[in-house]
Parts: sequence; structure tokens; C-alpha cells
Amino acid sequence: MNILVHCIYFPPEVGGLESHVYYLCRALVEKGHTVRVVTSRSLPHVPEREEMDGIQVWRTWFPSRRPLGWAAHALGSVGLTRKLARDSHVLHAQTFASVVPVALARKGLGVRMVATFHTSHFLMRARKPLWRPVLGSLVRAPDHALAASEEIARVAQDLAPGTRVEALTNGVETSFFRRVRPSLPEGSGPRILVPRRLFPKNGVEYFVRAMPRILEGMEVEGVLVGDGPERERLEALARDLGVEDHLRFLGRRAHDEMPGLLSSGSLAVVPSLMEATSVAALEAMACQLPVAASRVGGLPEIVDETVGALFRPGDPEDLAATVLRLLREEDLPAMGIRARERVVERWSNARLAERHLEIYRDLMDTGA
Repeated sequence: MNILVHCIYFPPEVGGLESHVYYLCRALVEKGHTVRVVTSRSLPHVPEREEMDGIQVWRTWFPSRRPLGWAAHALGSVGLTRKLARDSHVLHAQTFASVVPVALARKGLGVRMVATFHTSHFLMRARKPLWRPVLGSLVRAPDHALAASEEIARVAQDLAPGTRVEALTNGVETSFFRRVRPSLPEGSGPRILVPRRLFPKNGVEYFVRAMPRILEGMEVEGVLVGDGPERERLEALARDLGVEDHLRFLGRRAHDEMPGLLSSGSLAVVPSLMEATSVAALEAMACQLPVAASRVGGLPEIVDETVGALFRPGDPEDLAATVLRLLREEDLPAMGIRARERVVERWSNARLAERHLEIYRDLMDTGA
């Protein structure tokens, strides 16, 4: 089967969407299928065309990381997408920004189309009256619509009444994300990992604000893995709160460093204010880390009291109390073991790839 995927970002970009699409494509290649990806040249040093683990990657012009930049990239990629679509059996748009170029590229070709709706960007725009009819038309465009969480599926179906949207949680490559030798030396107390890019929606500010309360109860180290426009402000906040000696800002780290970093922790914290499905939380769980997460979006679909705990979003006091309660649990290592078992059982990349192939085959069998 020839599968063409369109996604605005792709490795070496780092993030949950990028990780999901890469590992899904790699699994499809390993099952004997041809996978081609049209993405953006969002990083200046990356080649316009390359092969990554059998995935054929094309990168097109990308002016900026803003909605107008996404739109310009999408329209600019239509020609290449249509050229590659001519001998494809199925087209897959990953994220709503990819639906338009894929829908335009397949016109008159009779090729079936799948779209997956990810990320809090979709949820945020779905709240705005001017965006709702636009997003509704995007949800109706594919032959089969997927959503990365139950919440996104409900929102998408509300935007396009009568359209079925299948909730299919993003997967984790459990052979890669697993407990390995820690890459950080052991500290004097528990280590809390926060694998979050430093953007307002990810709520890292509230973890920093919770640190004084956590330190009142226990000596801990917080390690923030990720970068973004909030970093300077958060470092200043840590100094103002007097917790800078207990927080480490590691910045952006390469994807292949993450299992070692996650395996260095006792607990992962995902303090998001808005979340679709957190691939970062699933990756932490796959590395046998219990997770404390905000009670928002798709996080309650993957985290409960058997593998961690939930706290109120934007509430440093509740975050601190939840973290301290978990760190005092004698059952904490067992929670981590159960977390990995749950990811392997429900959200492994192998299971995700099989479901995608079922969808693709069903669409091909129904004809154009």
C-alpha cells in the first residue's frame, strides 16, 4: 500500500504530534508499506528531501510558526501533495492545517482520505464563532475522521453534526520508551520530571509556583525538559520564589535522550491548562513513571489513581498536595509498573498502526 501523510511538523522537530506521526509512519513501513510524508521545512538546517528509517520525507516552504504561516505552508504544498497523491492508495492529513492541502490534492483522483484532529490548537479555535464553520467543513472533508481524544471527538462532532469521528488515542513506541539506565545522576531526594514545552497553555508556571509548598513537605528536585517563550519569565519566577536551586531548566532535548531522562525521575508532572492527549504523559508512563496531571482534556482518559493522580488545573496548592501525596506512597514504584502495562495494553504504537491499516483497507474496499 502507498500511503501519503501530510503533517505540518515532523522530526527532527520535537513534540507529541511529531513523535506520534513519526512512529506511526515507521511502524507502517516495517509492515511492508510505502510511506511518504509532506511536511514543512520548519528548521533551517534540515534537507528538503530525505529518507528516515524507510520513510520518504519531502519538506516545503514554511514562512512562520503562526496561523498565517501554517496557511501559507499548506497552500504552498498542494502541488507536491497532488503529484505524490497520483499513485497513492490513501491520503492521511495529520492535524486540521493539513486537511485543506490534502483535500485539494485529491480532487478528481478518486483517492480515499483520512484526517486526524489533534492538539489544543483545534480545541481553542473551536471556541471561536468565526472558526466554527471553517473547522466544521474540515471535519466533513475526509472519508474517515479520527480524533486524538474523546474530548476532541465530541467537539469535532459538534462542529459537524451527523459526522462520525472516531476517538483514537495517540500511541507510544514502547520498544523505545521504556525504563533504561538513568541519564541524570541520583540526587538527594525524589526527582520530579516536567516534560513540557514552555508555552502558557502547558501550565508549567503553576508547577514552579507549587515548588515552595512541595519543598515545605519534602526535599525534591524539579527538572523541566523543554524550551519555549516562557523560559526567561519562569526562571525569573523561580528566583523570586527562592526555588531556583531546586529547579533545573534543561531546555530542548533530542528525542533519543528522553527515555534516559524520564528514567531518571520518581514522578512526572503534566500541569497543562489545555490538553488534547498528552503524548508526553504516555511516554513517561511507558518509562514506568507515575504521572500527576491536570484534570483537563484527554488527560483523565489516561491517568487515574492506579497510575498516578489528577489535580485542578491552574491550582499550585492542589498540584503541590497531589505531588506530595504521591511521593509519600509506598506503592509509587508499583504505580509506575502498572502505568507501563497500561500503555503497552492500550496505547502501543503497534496497536495504533494495526487500527490505521484496518481503516485504510476498509476505505480502499469501499471504492472511490
